[in-house]
Amino acid sequence: MSRAGRRRREPAGPPPITAPPRGGAYRPLSDPHRDAVLDHAFDILATIGMADAPPAARDRLLAAGATERHDGRLLFPRAVVEAALERAPSRVDLPGFTADRGLTVGGGHVHVGTGGAAVRVLDAETGGFRDSELGDLWSMMRVLDTSPNIHYGLRTLVARDVVDPLELDLNTAFAITAATSKPTGVSFTSVDTVDPVVDLFDVALGSEGAFARQPFSMAVVVHVVPPLRFSPEGCEIMERAIERGMVIQTCSAGQAGATSPPSLAGSLAQGLAEILAGVVLADAIRPGHPCIHAFMPFISDLRSGAMTGGSGEAAVTSAAAAQLLRDLDLPHAVSAGITDAKTADSQAGYEKGYTVALSAQAGADMVQLSVGMLGSIMVASPESLVIDDDMCGAILRSVRGVEVDPGYLDLAIVEDVVTGDGHYLGQAQTLELMRSEYVYPGLGDRRSVDEWVAAGSPELWDLAAARVRDVLAGGRPDHLAVDAEAAIRTRFPIHLEPST
Repeated sequence: MSRAGRRRREPAGPPPITAPPRGGAYRPLSDPHRDAVLDHAFDILATIGMADAPPAARDRLLAAGATERHDGRLLFPRAVVEAALERAPSRVDLPGFTADRGLTVGGGHVHVGTGGAAVRVLDAETGGFRDSELGDLWSMMRVLDTSPNIHYGLRTLVARDVVDPLELDLNTAFAITAATSKPTGVSFTSVDTVDPVVDLFDVALGSEGAFARQPFSMAVVVHVVPPLRFSPEGCEIMERAIERGMVIQTCSAGQAGATSPPSLAGSLAQGLAEILAGVVLADAIRPGHPCIHAFMPFISDLRSGAMTGGSGEAAVTSAAAAQLLRDLDLPHAVSAGITDAKTADSQAGYEKGYTVALSAQAGADMVQLSVGMLGSIMVASPESLVIDDDMCGAILRSVRGVEVDPGYLDLAIVEDVVTGDGHYLGQAQTLELMRSEYVYPGLGDRRSVDEWVAAGSPELWDLAAARVRDVLAGGRPDHLAVDAEAAIRTRFPIHLEPST
């Protein structure tokens, strides 16, 4: 893991982050169809409900108005769910580790982020796959920190070289926090690791209780196990994380044809019911607590039963999930960009492109699992992360649409050009709009064929690998104070080698 600790030169300051545009023009569900899915989700909760609530959650939910069926399933009358929705915040602030990198989630302003639990990485030096390690997580997040079109970073991979559950969660939290000052997110192996991780965040910020005032890392909590069962451990983690002041991201990830109905509409309705159960549970723990709801209706390839994240069905279903939660005014995340390709090839490009674009155009507040991942989110790659950042810049620009200003429709400028030089290249307006109206790729090649050949015919993957090497050669960023890092290393069993 020594590469995570090298420092060959002082790193440059992080580049500006692309402002999140507001989406929502694409609505895959007509209003009547949307209402039918919503009504079915409410009916599912009222008549079938949820199983396996742990005792504390069961008591809270019954006190909030749920009822218990003869077989122990908890039923949620529509009025109970709607009351919880009314109290749920429509906007959630996600601070960064540094103040200028925070986000406000909600209202259809599109943010792109990472996520996942890959167990392998694509090694750029060998071209082969190997087990993911802690140093790989640091590298992924360090590259993320310098990517202008990626707004936040959830854990992308599992550090398989850290076996102990507590040490795994502590080292994951440290590696992410040390590598980026953008908002982040962590998962927990058990409720017992929540307090130590939040204590580590306090030390990183310099004082006890500091994290509750600046909760820069949200708790990603899988609160349900489809179909329609609570995760007892997830519910316990949610309660403890709320008590420690963490922003919560709940998660429902049913798989159509396997753990959710095979029809896209039925899968959406069941997943929405599971999300709404999470809304009621969070409200029963602490009304109004900031929560984001990750609605991830995965798709099965019904020929094999395997998950397919890059299909057209996955693209439209994630966009519909965004539409449903946006119409409910719930801050949310959806999955997109989960290519089934194993390398950053043409398949990866087209699967990532249309899945991310549809969710963004639908106004997804957060587009997760969208960058740096390959092989149906089982493989992570910093080189893919760099390529995907380029892609997302263009997609975010497309969400902005065509902006019309009176100054853009100026007859005098047209008159001056057509009776003068015959082109707009030298016009003051052209220079003025060069950066604000247009987005330029960081890696994508726009040279002529002859110019590209003369430059050695560089391949996109090679350019991405060079960019990753350059970022990692810059060493540690400077947002985590040296004395705070030293205090963390003194108090917690950190495996990542010290930065120099």
